Amino acid sequence: MTLPKLALTDSDPAGLAVDAVVIGTVQGADGLELAPGAEPIDAAFDGGLLELLRLVGASGRADEVVKVPTRGAVAADLLVAVGLGRVADGQPTAEQVRRASGAAARALTGTAKAVSTLSAIDLSAAAEGSLLGAYSFTSYKSEKGEAALGRVELVTPAEGAGRAHKAAVKTATLVAEAVCVARDFINTAPNDLYPASFAERAAELGRDAGLEVEVLDEKALRKGGFGGVLGVGVGSARPPRLVRMTYRSAKAKKKVALVGKGITFDTGGISIKPAANMDEMTSDMSGAAVMVAAVVLAAKLKLPLEVVATVPMAENMPSGTAYRPGDVLTMYGGKTVEVLNTDAEGRLILSDAIVRACEDGPDYLIETSTLTGAALVALGKRTAGVMGSDEFRDRVARLGTETGESAWAMPLPEELRADLDSKLADIANVTGHRWGGMLSAGLFLREFVAEGVQWAHIDVAGPAYNAGGPYGYTPKGGTGAPVRTVAAVLADIAANG
Repeated sequence: MTLPKLALTDSDPAGLAVDAVVIGTVQGADGLELAPGAEPIDAAFDGGLLELLRLVGASGRADEVVKVPTRGAVAADLLVAVGLGRVADGQPTAEQVRRASGAAARALTGTAKAVSTLSAIDLSAAAEGSLLGAYSFTSYKSEKGEAALGRVELVTPAEGAGRAHKAAVKTATLVAEAVCVARDFINTAPNDLYPASFAERAAELGRDAGLEVEVLDEKALRKGGFGGVLGVGVGSARPPRLVRMTYRSAKAKKKVALVGKGITFDTGGISIKPAANMDEMTSDMSGAAVMVAAVVLAAKLKLPLEVVATVPMAENMPSGTAYRPGDVLTMYGGKTVEVLNTDAEGRLILSDAIVRACEDGPDYLIETSTLTGAALVALGKRTAGVMGSDEFRDRVARLGTETGESAWAMPLPEELRADLDSKLADIANVTGHRWGGMLSAGLFLREFVAEGVQWAHIDVAGPAYNAGGPYGYTPKGGTGAPVRTVAAVLADIAANG
């Protein structure tokens, strides 16, 4: 992972010795307009910048990138005008700045140094977007191509003190780096990232950050009675793991449990998936990648919390030893589950982890996973569904949307719970119909959350992986969602309880 270096500047961007200068454009009521922050560059063009951009076809639409040679009007040889789309009251949102900064950074691959005026609108968003947009994963490429954008000078906003500006950039950098850690995990091929190797890499990251780390192998899982993790992982030649990573601040006033689904590859097991697009199931460990990155981030941000990540890891494979539809598993804690579909495996490993996490007595529990295809049907590929305790669920959904990771609060209808009743066990892992699949999965998970724990499940089956082309600051492949949501929730709990 190589990301650009960020620096602050209060110099006139028109006179900086850089290779490119980035400005924003917007779609105004009367057509193309310059975004705030572009005034010094427009002045260097004698007020003719807007006319020039119109001449080359710029419209200001979101993600539009227009490159124009400056011909000496400013010190930089290249002007990059990036669209923010339509704005309300002339002021772009943080997410518009973040997306535009990401699009600009990606368009400047191979550039040594650039200056961005987008930071004059929102410094944190411009910093975060620049880093996330410059990300690329080239570990398996024999020819790496052009290097990422090397350095970005961020024009400081007119308001605020220098110390606050530096703190904003530092925080944005740590958050973006955590997102990219998750992206790297997700993008690693499943023949290299399997339960044991994933656990080793997570443990190394945790120890480097000063965390307490515990790794349970298959023998320890068997001794501990983790029937869900073992049941799902029994069909693979690569045995499962469960990783526990703990960050404790001396100033901690609240305890937060993090749980993430770590299916390193999901064939569906005996209930095998169709071959088409099965390669994308390398991303079925996105929830685990996010929570590993998030607990390390909490330590680096020195949040006044105790944060414990409990991360189950398994590979769901069909074989002569695989678990079957009709099996009954005894989960960690003693509850029994009738397996009706081995492709509903995520909830099985998560249930073990949730029960174990609740034994620590957390005030809050946040769980994230690529849990259900039903989430895509309901909300599309860019919006996460959030379920759980009503108040905390709404808080998580609101903070997720504020960070730019679109999230929507979903209900847990009581009438669906009876559809999970089993003729053999305490509960079945799926219903007998296809209606409300995401909600039924949420109801299943609720059965394993301890009484009194405020909890939220974030279903990122859509947002975790981008199978299409890049957009904004989002690359093709693993996205790292919802690292920023989890970071925002942790920061909010630290600040407000």
